[in-house]
Amino acid sequence: MVMDVISQTVGFVGSLCLLLFGMNMLSNGIQKGAGNGLQKLLGKITGNRFYAVLTGIGVTAIIQSSGATTVMVVSFVNAEILTLEQAIGVIFGANIGTTVTAWIVSFFGFSFSISAMAIPLFGFGYILKFFKKYPIHNFAECFMGFALLFMGLGLLKESLTLGPAAGRVFTVINNWGIGGIVLGVLIGALITALIHSSSAMTAIVLTMAANGTLSWELSATIVLGSNIGSTVDAVMSSFGATVNARRTAFVHVAFNVTGTLIALSIFKPFLNLIDLIVPLEPAGNITTHIAMLHTVFNICATVIFLPSVNQIAAIARKVIPETQSGKDEHYRLPAILPHSRMSAELYSYQIHAEISKMSAKVMEMFDSICNSFMNPQNAENENQHVKYLENYIDEMNAAISEFLQKCARLPNANHNDRKHFSKLIHITDTLENLSDETCSLMHTVQKYVSNESYKQNSDRSKEIEDYLERVRIFYEQVCVYFTIGFTEEEKHSGEEIEQKIDATKKELKRASSKRLEAGADVKEELQYIDMVRKIERAGDCVYAIMQSV
Repeated sequence: MVMDVISQTVGFVGSLCLLLFGMNMLSNGIQKGAGNGLQKLLGKITGNRFYAVLTGIGVTAIIQSSGATTVMVVSFVNAEILTLEQAIGVIFGANIGTTVTAWIVSFFGFSFSISAMAIPLFGFGYILKFFKKYPIHNFAECFMGFALLFMGLGLLKESLTLGPAAGRVFTVINNWGIGGIVLGVLIGALITALIHSSSAMTAIVLTMAANGTLSWELSATIVLGSNIGSTVDAVMSSFGATVNARRTAFVHVAFNVTGTLIALSIFKPFLNLIDLIVPLEPAGNITTHIAMLHTVFNICATVIFLPSVNQIAAIARKVIPETQSGKDEHYRLPAILPHSRMSAELYSYQIHAEISKMSAKVMEMFDSICNSFMNPQNAENENQHVKYLENYIDEMNAAISEFLQKCARLPNANHNDRKHFSKLIHITDTLENLSDETCSLMHTVQKYVSNESYKQNSDRSKEIEDYLERVRIFYEQVCVYFTIGFTEEEKHSGEEIEQKIDATKKELKRASSKRLEAGADVKEELQYIDMVRKIERAGDCVYAIMQSV
C-alpha cells in the first residue's frame, strides 16, 4: 500500500515536471522563432485599450504563457516602454489568451490519442536544430516542447488515476458547501503559485476531472483559484523594480482576485451559465465545460473592468505612491533580472532603451561645455554638473554591462543573441569612454574660459566652438542611427566626417604652433592644443560607436 502511494506520487511529480518542461520549451521555441516581433508588438501599443487587450490575447496565445506575457509587461513598464494604462489592457488580454491552453489540452488530450505522434514530433524538432543556416531551426524547441507537453499529459493521465479512498476525500470536500468552495480556490491558488503555471494547473484539473476524480463544482473552484496563483510571476518580477512596475503587478493581483471573488459570489448561476452554453451534461463532457468556464470567466472579468482602466490606474497610484528617496542620485537599472522563461531578445529591447538614455546623458555633457563658452561665469557650475553626469554614466556602464553578461548566459540565448549582447557591451563601454573624454575636456574648458584674455581671443574661441559643434552634431547623428540603423551611404558619410575631424585637428594644431612661434602666451596655447586633442579623441569615440551600431 505504502509503495503504491510512493510510486504514484513519484509518477505524478515526474509527469508534472515533464509537462512543465514541455510548456517551457514550447514557449521558448515560439519566442525564438518569432524573433523580436512579439516584443516590438508590445512596445508599439498605443493608448487604445481594446488594441492593448487584443495584443495581450495574441501574444499569450502564441507563447502559451500568461506568466511570460505579464513578466514582459512588468519589464516594459519598468523600462518606461509602456505606460501603466497600456499595461493594464495587456494584462486583461493575457488572462483571456492563457485559456487557449485549456482548449488545446481538452481537445487534443482527451478527444484524440496523439501519444504515438509525440516521439516522431520530438524527433522532427531535434533534427531541425541542425539546420542552423535556416530560420526554421529556431522553431526546433517549439516542436520538441509540444511533444514533451503531450507526453507529460499522457503520463499525468495514468498517474492521476486515484483509488476509491482519494475519490471519497474529494467527495467530502465537495459536500462542504462554502467551505469546500473556499478550499478548492486555495488549492488552485497555492499549487499554481508553486508550479508557476496556471496552464499546467488547468491541465491537471482537466485530467483529474476526465478520470472522474474531480467533480464539476470542485474543478471549477480550483480553476478559479489558479487565476489568483498565476499572479506570482508578475509579483516576483516587480521586486526591486520601479514604482510603476510594482503598480502593474498590483493591478494584476487585484484584477484576478476581484474577478474570482465576483465569480464565487454568483457561483451557482455562473456554473448554470456554462451548462447552458456547453451541450450535454457536465459528467458527459466535463473537459469542455472546464475549458469554457476558464474562457468565459476571463472574458467577463475583462468586459467588467475594461471601461475603468483609467480609474484602476488612479487607484494603483494611490495604493503605491511615488517615493522621493534616492531620486536620480545614483543609477538604478530599470530592467528585470534575466528570467530563464523569457526570450533573450526581450532584454535586448529593454537595454536599447537604457543605452539611449545613456547617450542622452553624454549629449547633456556636450551641452554643458557649449554653455560654458557662451556663459563663462557659469563654467564652474557646468563643470560640477559634468562631473556628476560622468559618475552617473560610469554607474550606468557597470550596471548595463553586468546585466548584458547575465543575458548572454541565459539558456535560451543563441549565438546571434550573444553576439548582439557583446556589441551592446562594446557600445556602452565606448559611451563611457566618451563621457570620460568629455569630462576631461570640460575641466580644460573651465580653465580656458576663466582666463582674462579669453574674450580678447575671440577667433581662437570660435575655432574651438565650431570644432566642438562638429563633433557634437556627429554624435547626435550617431544617436539617431542607433535607434533606426545605418545605411551604407550614411556609414560612408560618417567616415568622411571622422576624417574631416582628424584633418581639422591638424590644421588647428599647426595654427597654434605658428602663434607660439610669433610669441603667443604658452600657457593659453597649451590649453588650446589640449582642448583640440580632447575634442578629436571624443570624435574617435563617436566614430567607434558608429562602427559598432
